[in-house]
Amino acid sequence: MSHFERVSKQKVSINVLQAMRMADKAWRNVTPLAVKNCFRTCGFSSEPQEIIEEEDNNVAEEWNKHMSGSNVSFEDFVTCDDEVVTAGTLTEEEILESVDISPEEFHNSIKSEVAVHSDIKPFVEALNKKLAEKKFSLDSSSKWWQILSENQKKNMAFVEAQSNDKSVPLNYYAVFKTVQANIPKDSIIVSEGANTMDIGRGLLLNNKPRHRLDAGTFGTMGVGPGFAVAAAMWCRDYAPEKRVICVEGDSAFGFSGMEIETMFRYKLPVIIIIVNNNGIYNGFDKETMKDIQSSGDVAQCTPPTALSTEVRYEKMMEMFGVTGHLCRTVEEIQSAVKAAIAVTDRPSIINILISPQASRKPQTFNWLTESKL
Repeated sequence: MSHFERVSKQKVSINVLQAMRMADKAWRNVTPLAVKNCFRTCGFSSEPQEIIEEEDNNVAEEWNKHMSGSNVSFEDFVTCDDEVVTAGTLTEEEILESVDISPEEFHNSIKSEVAVHSDIKPFVEALNKKLAEKKFSLDSSSKWWQILSENQKKNMAFVEAQSNDKSVPLNYYAVFKTVQANIPKDSIIVSEGANTMDIGRGLLLNNKPRHRLDAGTFGTMGVGPGFAVAAAMWCRDYAPEKRVICVEGDSAFGFSGMEIETMFRYKLPVIIIIVNNNGIYNGFDKETMKDIQSSGDVAQCTPPTALSTEVRYEKMMEMFGVTGHLCRTVEEIQSAVKAAIAVTDRPSIINILISPQASRKPQTFNWLTESKL
């Protein structure tokens, strides 16, 4: 029986204002005891134990008033998934667990067996503490560990080979390896696009929290330059030595690229890097695009994911009396990034032309990106 079924059977009436107040109180870190309760109800305990209730200083008065005498605790209501409260034992099948500070994000891809409302840091600390108490360890000779290790080696070999491939036109991996090697440490990285964002998440690294901003789970395009403006304003006031690197796919840049004017107006030294493959995920070279469009009405024969070829986005800088950077090789990227870093009173645009057919490593679990919408 779900939480909401239990609540409804008790004929509790909670108005909208009360619900909003309770929701406001729900935004907090999960406690170690709450994690312990979740794992007990999932069957991690060696013997059946009752859930330990604890006093929650953040519980709204409305909840206590309406839930008095109920066996549904506020902690369960705001942190656990329906299936968590059903006692049982783990099987050999995989258990998908999600931890998020925003409970409305639970199950947006696929349903989680365990959904915990928490910031990841206190959750992991509590989980590690509990595993240490149980003296839990996973033998490196186990089948699961060996499969994971083998897949890791294959993935690293693929990424290394692609990253070291400097042939022209370049691929994504070679571009990101070069960018990563030349940008200042602990830069704030803003990223949006299709392959640009997906691959960049793994290769453009962050060592500090809140130093990566991108289009999120649903790939909301157009947010990149605006994010970069906000980040650069923060850096101006609180960390003037820190740089903002805005990495855009060519399609993504098209959504709000004119924010470049805002950056000039406020003298924000944002480094905009456009990874230009002439399309969304994939594009076409000039000759192929010409052949496609010569076959009939361009509005009907041009694929919707194909964009104009080799667009010179860096020339937008000329509107403001300065020059942008056009790159086709690793060496040109290195020089352009270094030149952009030296500029501290205005933005820069680096337009990198890559292979229209460059792509990412095939994904085994595409279902992880599927939405329930």
